Amino acid sequence: MMKDIQLARVDLNLLPVFEAVLSEGNVARAAARLHVTPSAVSHGLNRLRHQFNDPLFLKAPKGVVPTERALELADSIADVLARARRVIGMGEPFDPARSKRRFTIGAPDAIAAVMMPQLLKLVQRDAPLIDMALRYVLRDMAFAELDARAIDVAVVPIDEVPARFVSKVVFEDRFQIVARQGHPFADEPTLKRYCEMQHVIVSPAGDTRAYVDDVLASKGLSRRVAMTVPSFMLMLAVVAETDLIAALPKGLIDAHGARFGLVGMDPPLPMRSFQLRAIAPKVAMLDAGVEWLFGLFDNSGV
Repeated sequence: MMKDIQLARVDLNLLPVFEAVLSEGNVARAAARLHVTPSAVSHGLNRLRHQFNDPLFLKAPKGVVPTERALELADSIADVLARARRVIGMGEPFDPARSKRRFTIGAPDAIAAVMMPQLLKLVQRDAPLIDMALRYVLRDMAFAELDARAIDVAVVPIDEVPARFVSKVVFEDRFQIVARQGHPFADEPTLKRYCEMQHVIVSPAGDTRAYVDDVLASKGLSRRVAMTVPSFMLMLAVVAETDLIAALPKGLIDAHGARFGLVGMDPPLPMRSFQLRAIAPKVAMLDAGVEWLFGLFDNSGV
């Protein structure tokens, strides 16, 4: 009886406020997501703080950050909300043709640039009222972003997935070497010439060592990384306008290389292929909308 009384005193409408603030890290953005005013979100947070006897979110230079207690609560609250949405959805089944929901995909830009155009074609054909958002997510960030419900589905190159997620292979890819048309390396793409060239790599943090450098080091070789850039699409533009060469996923070269005037070549050294996996939390799959979105990756044509 006591538990029933305590639950009756809890406003479950506050849980989406917690979810939105955790995901957005900003009260104003959380308010926009919930279609309420920032003051309403702040009021809801004050009630949540009283309910859980914890500050939950602390002010930071660009918004708010969760406390340890908030992080402990995150999975349980997400589970409650997912199950509640599933139950409510049983009364009105999810219909992609009529739904006005917004879904968020998380992926590195090289994957998104190949996958999203085909995925959007399916969404626009079958669900014209649904909005899509793309969030730049690297492999190391994917599980945290999914746990925080910042994204609905991640697509990343990864081999092992924790048991709390479902996953499937979307497509396989491999690396090629890319250079501008007319580049002298294309006439003699040997390993010796490869090491003599100046290279550009993707490194958001500015690190100058990548997977290729480990392969070269195993052969007693090295190369000069003359430039780092934060994204693959920027890399395409840099290679198109300079004598720098790069190792890029073949799928990205096939999709966008021609418009940049680039030539793809098989590498003069062994490079592993890799699998791209679509990943979603198992608890989120209780949501018929997320289940539908995840199913699109069977037919996205990428």
